[in-house]
Amino acid sequence: MNNTTGVTQVMFQRPVKVLLSMLPCLLFLYINGIMLFALLRKPLLLESSRYILFGHLLLTDSLQLLVSMLLYIFAVTMVRMISHVCIVVTLFATVTVKMSPLNLAVMSLERYVAICFPLRHADIATARKAGVAVAVMWMLASLDSFTQLFLFVSLENTSFTLPTFCHITSVLRLQIYSTLNKAYTTVYFVIVSMIIIYTYIAIMITVKSASSDVRNTTKAHKTVLLHLLQLCLCLTSTLFNMINSSSTWNINPALAIHIQYTLFVGLIIFPKCLSPLIYGLRDQTLKHAFKYYFTFGFTATVKQFPKS
Repeated sequence: MNNTTGVTQVMFQRPVKVLLSMLPCLLFLYINGIMLFALLRKPLLLESSRYILFGHLLLTDSLQLLVSMLLYIFAVTMVRMISHVCIVVTLFATVTVKMSPLNLAVMSLERYVAICFPLRHADIATARKAGVAVAVMWMLASLDSFTQLFLFVSLENTSFTLPTFCHITSVLRLQIYSTLNKAYTTVYFVIVSMIIIYTYIAIMITVKSASSDVRNTTKAHKTVLLHLLQLCLCLTSTLFNMINSSSTWNINPALAIHIQYTLFVGLIIFPKCLSPLIYGLRDQTLKHAFKYYFTFGFTATVKQFPKS
């Protein structure tokens, strides 16, 4: 009884935590929305597979931030849901978590083709193939969730009101769900990691051997290094549900909530906030369009007198 009271007090008496997690979500939802709007306002960019994949990354990151923010608010306010609603929301959140590393891996492959096979890049990385890649990514990311939903409908399919806030372990209570999720996440983590490491090494070898411009080589190295950092952070976020398990914390419940909050901000919120900074603001074309729409057109006079 004392533990329950302590947990409730920790959740309701920490408005600073809510602000620290919600404000970055709202800020980067706005930034992602501005970048998506800038992409849509430039149809020529959407003919490039690179910008199609980046726009899809912004969309999936925004969906994950939105769902994560809603689930966190539901947890803090102790909103009780019907089991069927909870399972749909949590499984969709799981899909969005898996989408970002897949998207970044495909973006890494696109950069690999552009740098290592520049003459074939226009034929390989087309807008149509980028659309096919997006469909395949959604299918792979949804495979685990659809399997768990099928097992739930087949084995249980019971509707009840959750005694606490919505969490996937509150609905999928059988051991088979946890085993399936851990197996799928492990395979998923290994495959995407292999793609990241291979493309990183191949790109760096090609850049160092082919480029005679030290400045361009350094710039390419920094870009690929940031790419690798973002991919690693997003891959780590896929392990959140495995780390953030109630059976893992054999400690005081109040301390467990602090640790889970840190994992939530560090593994879910923080990697999503880096995507627009690493990819969008470092791209000169998107950077100028973003500044224009972000400041509501006040920077339109920055480059109004071209000399050529």
